Amino acid sequence: MIESDMQVVLAMLLYFVVVVVIGFVYAKRSNSSSEEYFLGGRGLGPWLTALSAEASDMSGWLLMGLPGVAYFTGASDAMWTAIGLAIGTYLNWKFVAKRLRKYSEKAGNAITVPDFFSNRFHDTKHILMTIAAVIILLFFTIYTASCFVTVGKLFATLFGWDYGVMMIIGAIIVFLYTFMGGYLSVCTTDLVQGTLMFLALATVFIGSVTAAGGVENTVTFLQNIPGFLSGTEIATPLLDEAGNQLIEGNEPMFGPAGTYGIITIVSGLAWGLGYFGMPQVLIRFMSIRHSDEIKKSRIIAMIWLVVSLSSAVCIGLIGRAVIPTEFLTQSAAESVFIVLSKMLLPSFFCGLVVSGIFAAAMSSSSSYLLISGSAVATNIFKGLIKRDATDNQVMIVARITLTVILLLGIFLAMDQNSSIFDIVSYAWAGFGASFGPLMLCSLYWRRTTLPGAIAGMLTGAVTVVVWKNLVAPLGGWFAVYELLPGFLLALLVIVVVSKLTKEPSREVTDDFDTYMELDGNGNITSQNNRGSFVALNEEVLAAIATLKNAVNARL
Repeated sequence: MIESDMQVVLAMLLYFVVVVVIGFVYAKRSNSSSEEYFLGGRGLGPWLTALSAEASDMSGWLLMGLPGVAYFTGASDAMWTAIGLAIGTYLNWKFVAKRLRKYSEKAGNAITVPDFFSNRFHDTKHILMTIAAVIILLFFTIYTASCFVTVGKLFATLFGWDYGVMMIIGAIIVFLYTFMGGYLSVCTTDLVQGTLMFLALATVFIGSVTAAGGVENTVTFLQNIPGFLSGTEIATPLLDEAGNQLIEGNEPMFGPAGTYGIITIVSGLAWGLGYFGMPQVLIRFMSIRHSDEIKKSRIIAMIWLVVSLSSAVCIGLIGRAVIPTEFLTQSAAESVFIVLSKMLLPSFFCGLVVSGIFAAAMSSSSSYLLISGSAVATNIFKGLIKRDATDNQVMIVARITLTVILLLGIFLAMDQNSSIFDIVSYAWAGFGASFGPLMLCSLYWRRTTLPGAIAGMLTGAVTVVVWKNLVAPLGGWFAVYELLPGFLLALLVIVVVSKLTKEPSREVTDDFDTYMELDGNGNITSQNNRGSFVALNEEVLAAIATLKNAVNARL
C-alpha cells in the first residue's frame, strides 16, 4: 500500500477507535435501565439533541446520495429535494418537537415512538404499538442496508478494496458501539460525527470550487450542459445499451434538457413531509433535557442543515466541472465526494474528511439499529409477550434484535450497484406516510380515536408500498413521489374513521387537555391548564368557605 493510503487509513483508524471507546464509556450508565439505554434518561442538552437528530437523519445519503444526483442530472432534482428537506426540518422542530417532548412524558413516560402512540390512545391491547413496531422493523432494515452500502462504496472507491468485505467490517463496527453503549453512545458519537460531516462538506466544497477555477469558470462550464443549472429543467445524459453515459473527446454527452415539471417539483418538496414521521428524529425530541431548550436546538439544527445540504448539492454540481467523465452512472456518481477528497486534500486530512462519510453512515445505522431493537424489545416482547419482563430481559431481547437486523442489513446491502438515494427515498416515504399524519393528529387533534390511528397508520404504509411498485410505473401524475399520496390518504383516513367512531374516553381527552402544561420535568404547571385551574378553583372555594365558617363562629 502506498504511503498516502497509509496516512488515510491511520486517520480513519483513529476515528474508529474514538467512537468505539465512546460506546464502552457509556456502557455502564446505559445498562442501568431500559430508559437510559433507549432514551439516555431524557438528559440530552440542546447541542447534543440538535446535531444528533440531524446527523442520524442525514446518513451517508447527504455525502453520497445527494451529490450523486446533482452530478449526474444537474441541480433541479437535488435542489428541490434539499429545499423540501429544509422546510420540513424547520416545521418539525417548530410544531412537533416541544409538544412531543411534553406529551411523551405525560403519556406514561413513553421511551419509543410506538410507546407514545399506544399510551396516547390508551391502547390496552397494544394493537397500535405492535403495528408501529412492525413498520419500524420493515423500513429500518431497508434504511440500515443503505448505510451499509455507503460504507462498502466508501472503501471500494477510496482504496480499491473489496466492496463486500469492507461493507461487513463497517457494519460490525457500528454494531459494536451500539450494542455496548446504547442511546447515549449513539448521540455522543452523533455529536462528533455531525461536526465532522459539517466540516467535511464545507472543506470539500471550498476546495472543489478552487480546483474548478473559481465560481465564474465553474458556472460557465456547467451552463453549457443543457438544463444542468436550471430549476425547471433536468439534464439528460446520453446512455449506451448498458446504461452508461456516452463520452466523446473526453466530454460527457447530453441530449436536450428534459422538462422538470410541477409534478417532479412537488415530489421534491414532498420529502419535507417525511420529517413528521421519522423515528430517529422524533426520539431526539423525546430525549431532550427540557422542553424550553427546543428553540436553541432548532436554531443549531437549521444552521447545520442548510449549510450541509447546500454544500452537498454544490459539491455534486462542481464535481461535474472538475471530473466531468469520472462517473458514467448515477450509482457510480455517488462516490464524487470521495474522489474529490482524494484529489484535493493531503492524505491524513483526507482520511479525517472521508471519515465524515463513515460517520454519517454510522450515526444513522446505529440509530436505526437501536430504535428497531427498542421496538421489538419494549413494544413486542414486553408489550405483548412478557409484560412482566425485567429491564435486563428487555435489553437482552433488544441486543438479539440488533444482531438479526445487522445480518438482514448486510444481506440487502450485498449489491454494490444499489443506489443509496433510491433506497433511502423508499424508507423515508414509508415512515413519513405511516407515522407523520398520526403524529400531527396525536399532538393537535383532540378527537383522534384509536381506530382512526390504526387505520391511518396502516393506510400510509400500504399506500407507499403499492404506489411505489404498482401505481408510479404508470407515469404522468401517478409518478409523484409515493410519500405524498401516502401521507394525504393516511391523514384523510384518520379524520374519517375518527369521525365515524366513538369519541375518545375522558382519560384520553384529559391527557390531551393537560399535556402542554408539563414543565419539562414531569410537573404540571397551573397556567392555562384546565385541570389545574379547576383544582385551584376548588381549593380557593374551600378556603373561602373555611374563612366564612370561622367568621360566623366568631359572630
